[in-house]
Amino acid sequence: MGIPSEMRDFWANRREPFLIPSPLEERKIANARHCTQEGVRAGFKAASIACVASAVPTLIAVRVVPWAKANLNYTAQALIISGASIAAYFITADKTILKCARRNSQFEEALRRQS
Repeated sequence: MGIPSEMRDFWANRREPFLIPSPLEERKIANARHCTQEGVRAGFKAASIACVASAVPTLIAVRVVPWAKANLNYTAQALIISGASIAAYFITADKTILKCARRNSQFEEALRRQS
């Protein structure tokens, strides 16, 4: 049994493009990758700050406030902290990627030339 050689070759080489991209297309792809990496970096920074900013009050409240001590178990604490971190990551990454995309947009560039 096994995979026929034609099918194996197709799956092995499927990442190679069928057409050779133009320099403009390559620049667009490079800009998109750069914007994505920039968004990931900014999102990670924001998530790290949000993690600390939500962990400190949560952990203090669990040890000091009677209601929190009685009702917030370890799972609830983890959900509060991770929820804040995840939200900060995605919101910041999305805003950063959109800002970078607008900066690299040809439409915006054309509007700047007209002004």
